[in-house]
Amino acid sequence: MRGIPVRRVGSKRLLLAVLGTTALAAASTAGIASAGAFSPSGAISPDAVFNVKNFGAKGDGTTNDAAAIQKAVDAANTAGGGTVEFPGGTSATYLTGHTIHLHSNITIMVDGGAALTGASSGYDAPESNPNSAFQDFGHSHFHDAMFFGDGLTNIGFVGSGTITGNGHFITGNPSSGQADKLISLTNCKGLTLSGITLARGGHFAALINGCDGVVSDHLTIRTASDRDGWNIINTSHATITNIDDQANDDALVFKSDWALGKRFTDQGHVTVMNATLRAGCCNALMFGSETCSNFTDYNFDTITITGASKSGLGLVSMDGATISDVHYRNINVTNVASPVMQKIGTRKRCGDSPGVGHINNITYDDITIAGKSSPQFSPTIWGADTSHEPSNVTFNNVKITVPGGHANIGTGVPSNNSTDYNPNSIGTRPAYGWYIHNANNIHFTGGSRVEVSSGDARPAVIADTGSQVTFDGFQAERSTGSTDVVFQTVNPFCVQNSTNTAGGALRVTATGSTQSCPSQGSDFSIGISPASQTVSAGGTAKFTVSTSVVSGTPGNVSLSVSGAPSGSTPTFSVNPVAAGGSSVLTIPVPSNASGSFAIAVTGTAGTTTHTATATLAVGTTGGLVISGLSVADSANAADWSIQSNLRVGSVQYGDRTFTLTAVPSALNGAQWIRTANDSKGATADPLVTFTISTSATVAVAVDTRIGRRPWMDSSWVDTGTSLKNNESTPRTFEVFTRTFPAGQVALGPNGSTGSSNYVIVVF
Repeated sequence: MRGIPVRRVGSKRLLLAVLGTTALAAASTAGIASAGAFSPSGAISPDAVFNVKNFGAKGDGTTNDAAAIQKAVDAANTAGGGTVEFPGGTSATYLTGHTIHLHSNITIMVDGGAALTGASSGYDAPESNPNSAFQDFGHSHFHDAMFFGDGLTNIGFVGSGTITGNGHFITGNPSSGQADKLISLTNCKGLTLSGITLARGGHFAALINGCDGVVSDHLTIRTASDRDGWNIINTSHATITNIDDQANDDALVFKSDWALGKRFTDQGHVTVMNATLRAGCCNALMFGSETCSNFTDYNFDTITITGASKSGLGLVSMDGATISDVHYRNINVTNVASPVMQKIGTRKRCGDSPGVGHINNITYDDITIAGKSSPQFSPTIWGADTSHEPSNVTFNNVKITVPGGHANIGTGVPSNNSTDYNPNSIGTRPAYGWYIHNANNIHFTGGSRVEVSSGDARPAVIADTGSQVTFDGFQAERSTGSTDVVFQTVNPFCVQNSTNTAGGALRVTATGSTQSCPSQGSDFSIGISPASQTVSAGGTAKFTVSTSVVSGTPGNVSLSVSGAPSGSTPTFSVNPVAAGGSSVLTIPVPSNASGSFAIAVTGTAGTTTHTATATLAVGTTGGLVISGLSVADSANAADWSIQSNLRVGSVQYGDRTFTLTAVPSALNGAQWIRTANDSKGATADPLVTFTISTSATVAVAVDTRIGRRPWMDSSWVDTGTSLKNNESTPRTFEVFTRTFPAGQVALGPNGSTGSSNYVIVVF
């Protein structure tokens, strides 16, 4: 009988008709608030909901509800999985006074108005760890938390409520019974962390280590009175969108430590988009300092950083890791002590005697940064030695304003503590702007510039020991001293098409360095074919990248790619390619990818850069691909998006944090379109169009307060199933379906401001 659609909001008579009295009685005894489909034996399917109040939780803020919460979690586990719900309402503060031990296939759902709050004691003691010497105490121990799990699959924390330590959690080293983190997960697969607020977490709001497959949307973190926000350690395949993280220590940080006693070989494939970050004492968006395993394929896009007393954009390799293919785009940064910090150090704090690491293939595009007056550190690129240099780093349209106000201190290399990652581990930089030491292939293009708020007698730029350091179209505020740009043992360097901010020539001093710029008449073009292609998830896409000589002798063209699905590692058959030659770009498509991806291939020859784009459409199953989403409601169109894997816990709207608490089994895991709730009153007809690559069923879930829409004729079938969300007054959405052929699908308006907007699912 599994698969029979059963309304989650319905009478006991309906359940009785499907299950019989024995199964219904068992469900009632188990404390199940509502359930989806049942198997013939009466076992509850993983989308069942277990209300903690049915297991004895009081939610009065004074009774320790931890034992009742654990009973609900254990009952869900016995049933094969489910959602453990904390309902909101007048009595909705759940004192959670000991560690909750999670199981696989469990979603913790905290409804709006509900809060889980911590206690001063009662938690698991920090476990012993033979690897504790390789990282600090908080990173070495995982059991001393409100929620703990190891080796679990399909874990979720969703809803619009709050989980808080309430000032009781420890920011230092906890004693037995004390906790220093809200959520602590190791070796997990499939984690959803969306919609909820994490507050006052002690050392960490969330600490995950060794996880694979992380999805987070509309997560809020408030740990400005404590320490770290979210530490993501030794983790692969993560997509984080719409996060608002305000911490005291590190806000959003990626690390690879030795707490789990091994090196991870596939760490990375991470996308962070639409983030707001702030750090009090420390770093806003950071790699490290723990850096044992390599990092690759990180994409940060549309980020706002509002403060950090260390690094705004920090990237350090202290323990032997190679950090590569990291891309920052569309970022606005204010009130940070260290605007950009790249450093290779020699701490080597890992259990397998690591060497010295590397940093390479890093890009910064369209970034604006304003530094704070105290403390202040010049933007810095620092290599450990000439064999361990940051390399292939490009700054395109990166504009930095620093406080300035210093006297000239010469051009000597500042002091450096090679085992410390802090920006203050390097002495006062002799440049007010960029200080570059032991680096190669560092390029500033596209209108990049550096300015001071108050006059500074130090040069704007000093590059010391390196090669291929170029400034093309660069601007710098004129130093109040005698020179603007200094090269010391940099061969070759290039400064061209660059001026001070008043339009005058930059004053360049070179010692032991030779300038060599490509001919101004040299240029090339780049193309990519096919312009678009469709590939099934788990398949491989191939594009031909061709170059041609426009003029002069451009030389070799170095290729890079962005926009591939998270988790993919694209490769070129030839790279670099001689101008006039071609290369094949291969993009392996992960099995969990879906949607449309804008692939951008950038070619660089000397200081000349060109980009070509193509579209990669990916389907999850059967080749089904949704593409070409177009919304007539221009004011809210940006909040509509194509999504994959519809499930309990999915954030329903692009402009709200409501999450889904019930999903019919027929729609579970399907591709879907996240709409904007503010489009509910739009009148355009059609309101939305999109294209499907194969014949498919389109489901539209409509608020039951308004029902079938006028444009839904008799070809739309009422399935008798429904979605449900966790608004303060939960809303139910009845599901109508219709089969469409491959091609464009057009849907009419919701047409009612007195309801919630509909949801679209395609399967």
